[in-house]
Formats: sequence, C-alpha cells, structure tokens
Amino acid sequence: MKRPNEMKLSDENQKLINQKNISLNQLKNQVDTFIKGIPPVQLMRPATIGDGILTLNEKQIENYINLYESTNEQVLKFTPASGAATRMFKKLHQLMKHSENLEAFNTHLNSTAFSSIKEAIEDIESLAFYSLVEQEIKREFKVSLAQISKEEKAYYAVQVMLNENLLNLANLPKGLIYFHNYNGVLKTPFEEHFYEAAAYAKKGNHAQIHFTISPKHQGKFEAKFNAVKNQLQAQTGVSFKVDYSYQKESTDTIAVDLNNAPVLIDEQLYFRPGGHGALIENLNKVDASIIFIKNIDNIPHRDGLENNSKYKKALAGILIEKQNEIFTLIKKLRNEASEESIKASQNYIKQEFNDTNHYPTASDLIKRLNRPIRVCGMVENTGAPGGGPFWIKNGKNEMSLQIVEKAQMNTESEEQKKIIKQATHFNPVDLVCGVKDVDGNKFDLTKFVNPERGFITEKSVDGKCIKALELPGLWNGAMEYWNSYFVEVPLSTFCPVKSVFDLLTPMHLAKS
Repeated sequence: MKRPNEMKLSDENQKLINQKNISLNQLKNQVDTFIKGIPPVQLMRPATIGDGILTLNEKQIENYINLYESTNEQVLKFTPASGAATRMFKKLHQLMKHSENLEAFNTHLNSTAFSSIKEAIEDIESLAFYSLVEQEIKREFKVSLAQISKEEKAYYAVQVMLNENLLNLANLPKGLIYFHNYNGVLKTPFEEHFYEAAAYAKKGNHAQIHFTISPKHQGKFEAKFNAVKNQLQAQTGVSFKVDYSYQKESTDTIAVDLNNAPVLIDEQLYFRPGGHGALIENLNKVDASIIFIKNIDNIPHRDGLENNSKYKKALAGILIEKQNEIFTLIKKLRNEASEESIKASQNYIKQEFNDTNHYPTASDLIKRLNRPIRVCGMVENTGAPGGGPFWIKNGKNEMSLQIVEKAQMNTESEEQKKIIKQATHFNPVDLVCGVKDVDGNKFDLTKFVNPERGFITEKSVDGKCIKALELPGLWNGAMEYWNSYFVEVPLSTFCPVKSVFDLLTPMHLAKS
C-alpha cells in the first residue's frame, strides 16, 4: 500500500480520518516517523542522590507538609484510568488456553512456563474478591467447596474469573476490579482514590478528582460513584467533585506493517490509541493550580494511607517552595533587571537545573524560568521494569532531568548500557504539578512538549506483526520542557497492580 501522501484515500477512509479529526498531513508525518525511526535518548548520567534526586529528613517533611497545608491554591487529583484489566489476567488466559480439564490445568501449572504464578494460585483465596468467585463456583458448577480439592477449587476459580458469562474480570476497566477487602466490604481502586483525595488533595472539606477513562466505561464509573458517594462523604467528611475525560480520537496514530506501509483491516486504515502521552491534552483542560498525578492501579490498602499521604503532601510542599523561588526571581527580573537580579537567576538555573547554557538578558532568563513545574517522587530501583530518572540534553540542548523509558534508550551502546546499569532509582509515576505562571494564568501545556520523543513498538493484529507509534509519554516527552525536581520517596508508597497476583502483596492486604 502507498503512503498516505502518495495515494488517494477511499471515501470510507477519508470519512474515518475526518471523524477522528486527523489530517492527511498528520498521516504522512506519522508514516515518515516510522520510516526515519526515532533516535534514542542520549543519556548523560543517571540521576542519583545528591545529583538530581533530593532526600528529605523528618523535619523537612514536616515543614513541607505545613507549607502545603497552609496554601489556598486550588488542588486537583488527576488519575489516568482508561486501562482495561486485560493484562492483569494475561497469564491466566494463557494457562486456561491449554487447560481443557483439571488434569491439563494441573500439568501446565506445574510446568516451567507457569512457575511464576503457581505459588500465587495456591493463595488465590486471599484475593479481595474471592468471596464473589466462590458464589459463582457454587452457582455455576453446583459443587460443595468443602468437598473438592484445592487444585479443583483453583481450576473452577480461574474459569469464573475469566468467563465472559461469569465475572468476566479481564474485560472490566482496571479501576473497577475489587482490589481490597475491609472485613467483607470490597473496594475498587476507583473508590480508594477518593479516600486518598480526602487525605491529601482537599481544600477545606471539598476535593476535586479527575479520571481519564474510556468512553464505553463511563456509565460503569458513574454508577459506582453514585452508589458510594454518600458513604464516602460520611466516612471522610469531604464532598467530592468528580469529572471524567477521554483520550481524544485525534491523538490516535496509524499502524504500519514491517515495511512501513499503513495497515488495512477490511480495507480500512487501522489506528491505535496514542498512549498516555495523549493525556497532556486532558491535563491541559483541567482547572487547578496544583495537580497530583498517580495511576489508577498504584493505590495501597488503606492501612498504608497515612504513610502514602505524608509523602504526597511533602512533594506538594517542595513544589510550592520551588514555585515561590522562581516567581520571586521572575518578579525581580521584571521590576529591575539589574546585574544582581540577572546574576541571581543565572546562578539559580545553573544550580537547580544543572543548565550551563548562557542566558544573558532578563528576557532570556524569564523565558527559561517561566515554565510549568513538576516534582516527581522516585523510589529505589529493585529491578522492576519501567522508566527511570536520568540527566539528558533535552531538545533545547539544556541539561535536563527526565524520566526515560527503556524503549527510548540505546541498549546497543556499551557507553549507554554502562549508564543504565548505574541507575539507582525508578519512576513510580508520582507527580505533583504546578501549572500556573507567576501571574496566576494557566500554562498552555502543549507548548512544553518535545514532539520528537515518541515511541515505536511492535504489536500484533490478526496474528500479524505491526508497528505502533505512541506519542511522547505524559511524564516523558510531553513534559520535557518543564522545570523538574526529583525527590526520593519510600518504596512503600509504590504498589502497582500489573498482574492480578500483585493484589497478594502486603501493601494490598490488611495488616494482621
């Protein structure tokens, strides 16, 4: 198939791109990106304690919490929640694909391919939602749980969890899977984020929380909120303003085959969502001065809520302190561009951002300082896959703190591999953002994106390998030109759920 700029689109495909509000020129640019490729990020060195990552003692934490709690700025909790639970149950789907009966189930479970989940399946009854599984086993299979073996119970349990006519958990949004059990009261991560908002993202007795979701699931989220909102308010003393947004179709990207020709499915161009980087558009539209960002699945059992909230408030206090420092410098440059004020700003940029570029005038300095600010929590790297904090030269040739994903790194270069191995910390997606300028105006966040920081990944569709293009990640290239501060936070504040069996880790279970 020809590239979009060399072909006449069918009426159906022209209608499709019009519907998505994607231009023919955008298609051309996306295909050109596949052809040219995306250069890897050039890592200068890892960000480490004392070299890009701040650490806090208890007195500092207390002071930062007090600073945050004394502010009157409008606060909002922004939670990406569009993900389906499909990946949580991927390994179980693979197991059941080869398990037509109990004997085959046990054989495969004891094989090397499934050794990683064998122990977890033996503890399957500890999952928060297991009482629902038991109800379905009794109803569907007409068996007495007391009279069947543990292996048979697990076999039935996995079927119940996955079957489209039973619990069908893999087809729910991840935010509506029951994560936690409070003496028989089950809670989804969607609900748990309201308790978190009440703990650290409220002003007075009000809290705002924004979820980015899939439009097909909005009814389910709204129904859940309506069912629990009175209980939430009674338990927290907080009234919640909740709203939702979707990833825009205009941020979808075309898929190509391995020869870089656009993929057609039944003669129709095949598009994929542009990844979490598309959410910079959603973030740009919410109205608040301070925005907490945290993924839907990274939510502990409420036994860990106090510890979690402590560090969120401390990060917000650092944001306010850094914002005040920058605003003071900008005001001085505006009011009196003296040699002293210019020198002070130059020194701040060099010391805080490690940026040794030359900014000779007040105008240059204001432009460099006047950016959105993010304070990012970083946890000790214990081998989990994902992005990490590094010093790089950004697209403006500034030395810059960035969160870099493995897919962006040059793992063929011995020099780059050495830098990667020296990394000490990991990105848990724990951000507090200041998105208003010194005059209180909201920044246009789309102007601080480096559009050259996308990702090309290999996927499959209908059994064929394809290439997919993701936009610059929300906390990667979409925030490349922000002023960034990285702060070490405890590993106890990070408890993502990538597999359903992550719900069996201590941070998702009640303390005994």
